[in-house]
Amino acid sequence: MNMPFELGIDHACRRYGGGQMETKMILVLERTRYDYQKALSDISGWDIQVHGEDHQKAVRRVRDWLVDRAGAEAIGAAKILGEYAAFQEWYWERELATGADEDDIKEYPTNLILRAMHDWIDAGKPL
Repeated sequence: MNMPFELGIDHACRRYGGGQMETKMILVLERTRYDYQKALSDISGWDIQVHGEDHQKAVRRVRDWLVDRAGAEAIGAAKILGEYAAFQEWYWERELATGADEDDIKEYPTNLILRAMHDWIDAGKPL
């Protein structure tokens, strides 16, 4: 029920926040079509995107939404997925070289992974 709570906060900010909050845009992804109705029937009519538990489809949905709604650069989803795979390979090799094992790496918090992404970009996206 965490997602409905967070979505409710975002929606309230958009509806009642005023100023920049009025232009807030919300992307909702779900596993299967109409799955949201189990917990959130109030969002019927929203543009809900389905990913079918496929991470590649999820990337495509987010990419398309960012290009359409936020004016993001129209980089192909295949390129995004390819660069993420290259980052993952680099990242795992780097972490294994420091003495981490696969279980350690899987448990790293998001902030460490984001920091590693910055390191990878700063290093010129090595392969």
